[in-house]
Amino acid sequence: MFHFLRRRRCGRKLYPTTIAKLEAMIDLKLLRENPDLVRESQRTRGEDPALVDQLLEADRQRREAISAADQARAEQKAFSKAMGQKMAAASDEEKAQLREEGKQKAQAVKDLEATQSAAEQALHDLQMQISNVVEGAPAGGEEDFVVLEHVGEPTTFDFEPKDHLELGESLGLIDMKRGTKVSGSRFYFLTGDGALLQLGMMQLAARKATEKGFQLMIPPVLVRPEVMGGTGFLGAHADEVYRLEEDDLYLVGTSEVALAGYHSDEIIDLDEPKRYAGWSSCFRREAGSYGKDTRGIIRVHQFDKLEMFVYCRPEQATEIHQELLQLEKDMLAAIDVPYRVIDTAGGDLGSSAARKFDTEAWVPTQNTYRELTSTSNCTTFQARRLQTRYRDADGKTQVAATLNGTLATTRWLVAILENHQQADGSVVVPEALRPFVGKDVLTPKS
Repeated sequence: MFHFLRRRRCGRKLYPTTIAKLEAMIDLKLLRENPDLVRESQRTRGEDPALVDQLLEADRQRREAISAADQARAEQKAFSKAMGQKMAAASDEEKAQLREEGKQKAQAVKDLEATQSAAEQALHDLQMQISNVVEGAPAGGEEDFVVLEHVGEPTTFDFEPKDHLELGESLGLIDMKRGTKVSGSRFYFLTGDGALLQLGMMQLAARKATEKGFQLMIPPVLVRPEVMGGTGFLGAHADEVYRLEEDDLYLVGTSEVALAGYHSDEIIDLDEPKRYAGWSSCFRREAGSYGKDTRGIIRVHQFDKLEMFVYCRPEQATEIHQELLQLEKDMLAAIDVPYRVIDTAGGDLGSSAARKFDTEAWVPTQNTYRELTSTSNCTTFQARRLQTRYRDADGKTQVAATLNGTLATTRWLVAILENHQQADGSVVVPEALRPFVGKDVLTPKS
């Protein structure tokens, strides 16, 4: 978690202070002024609204502790100043009394600072349990999404279609057996044209992103705890994350994490939004998913992904969210698969997103839509935790907003193979990927 207990000098005395850090982790002003909004957000997510009242009480106790500690320090300072003048004319007995009173006041300061630190820790612990405030998402859980749009008709065939793994193996694209032999279940090799198909998809996504002003990045895949926690991935879903205990580092499940940490503890120029596109391998433990999607590469422990990430002013976030969604739709059009767009329900947002749109491609052999991309508006939630700020027109520092969206990932191969298969077991390569793959059609290996 965060190492947020820092120390600063006040005269010659060192004492703990976390006020600025705590204020930055959640918008306490919003919480105080509109607690009903936060309670309703908790209900929309299916989370406990009583946390709001607990947090308000913790905030009150912390402010009282700060006031008491400040008053005690002021009294100690005034007494020390007066004591210096009194000691010159005091008797030995009076000097002893003055010294004893000075010790008592110093101890009182120490005790009240300990109370303040405990109150700040209690506030911190509650803050970490409150998810971002939902903005417009429907209430409910995983199945309570709202379909916003269908693009294309579900693919049908006049033959029995093969699933992506059968196609991948017969075409020499995927080797699950050796992936399992080398690394365990849910690992795989992409081989030959399978590797070229993924690289082509990623390069196409990178090209589309850079054409729209995104700076291409290849970020680290190992990050510090404060970065992983700051992005909201060490809460309810912490068991999804791989941790290297000896090094106290985490493997990222998305380059969103590293890109969110890129400007942590900085004041950045946001006259124009900062747009980044991170290309990285990603890692997920898939805890609790045993028995689900165990066949093929739908739900695996390692995959590649190109993730868009934007820093902007909060008032720009809603518009940019739509821009990211449109870029995802443009990329899906390039690989020519039918898909739908859904408005994800509050209980399925994850802690950092205020609103999230998923695009789901049609998977013929499953006769359903499966998620390929998502784009989230995280408002100021991540930047508050990571202390990423900008200066407004008056020169005052404000908290930035962050957004993310997937532009390509390994799972896309599932939709490409299944939707573009032919009766003879071959697969037509989408036209946009042919320059990268070097073939129009992938044919079965003998």
